Amino acid sequence: MKRLKIYLLLLLFISPVVLAGEFKSDVSKRGTTAAPFLNIGQGARATAMGSAFVGLANDPSALYWNPAGIADLQGVQVLFDHTKWLADINYNFVAATYSLGDMGTIGVGFTTSDYGDMNVTTIDKPEGTGELFTATDAVFSIAYAINLTDNFAIGFNPKFVYQSLWKMDATAFAMDIGVKYRTPFDGIILAMSISNFGSKMQLLGTSNLVLYDQDLTSTGNNDEIPAYLETGKWALPLTFRVGLAYTFNIAEMHKFNVAIDALHPSDDYESVNIGGEYIFNNFIFLRGGYKSLFLEDSEESFTLGFGIQQQLLGNMAIKVDYAYQDFGRLTDIQKFTIGLVF
Repeated sequence: MKRLKIYLLLLLFISPVVLAGEFKSDVSKRGTTAAPFLNIGQGARATAMGSAFVGLANDPSALYWNPAGIADLQGVQVLFDHTKWLADINYNFVAATYSLGDMGTIGVGFTTSDYGDMNVTTIDKPEGTGELFTATDAVFSIAYAINLTDNFAIGFNPKFVYQSLWKMDATAFAMDIGVKYRTPFDGIILAMSISNFGSKMQLLGTSNLVLYDQDLTSTGNNDEIPAYLETGKWALPLTFRVGLAYTFNIAEMHKFNVAIDALHPSDDYESVNIGGEYIFNNFIFLRGGYKSLFLEDSEESFTLGFGIQQQLLGNMAIKVDYAYQDFGRLTDIQKFTIGLVF
């Protein structure tokens, strides 16, 4: 029976890799979606594990990875995440969950960007006109998850997406849906999620207002007719994830989590993420992983991180996590997360 369990465990963890290969497409749709910031993972713990988190997803960052993961969260939990992204762009993510007991768990999440001020430049004034502009990315979501049985949970995360660039903005509504299933094999979780299923985005505003001359050959017509440059509607980056997670209870104070996810995005080729987490006495956490396996021309690769959790007065606990992600020829990514449990 022990050998059979090992064979079944290997089969289950190989399945996402096989699925990724079966659904692999030769057609890339890179750069064909709006709001690409929606693909930036949230939570230092998940990032340090190579973004293989759809099966674990057991903290407030589950709102991003798999909303079904909040179904098992107890009491009140709050998470603050800061990402130092490429080109000196910063992203901040805040999530909170509240358990309703047998009625399920609700959660709220908010993500916003910090691009900083940039100079307005023109052909005549390439050094700047003296004006400043900025850009904004933001998402607000309200999630709900419930355990339908002792082993099966489902979650929903409707959200409002907003982007702005100088005097133009765009909005969209989307939904994340996820499920988690505790398999009959002790410690193994099978999970799936679909993210950013929703409406399209179109930038509109006064930045694309121009004065148009509809007949350049005539001198007697109106050569300053107000007109708008047409902008297209673009879909959100839809992503399907399927993953497995397994917990090894090595000893009373030693545990090890291992996870593997297969991704099928609408704006890129398929890939696989893998990660592991060593836990000592539920106090020290060491993590590592590899992101975007089998994805050609990807700059993303290995990830590392650690965390510390400390119990405070009563049932309150604080957790601090850090993650480092290698980005090849680009600037490496760093994430910092603080979590509170009440």
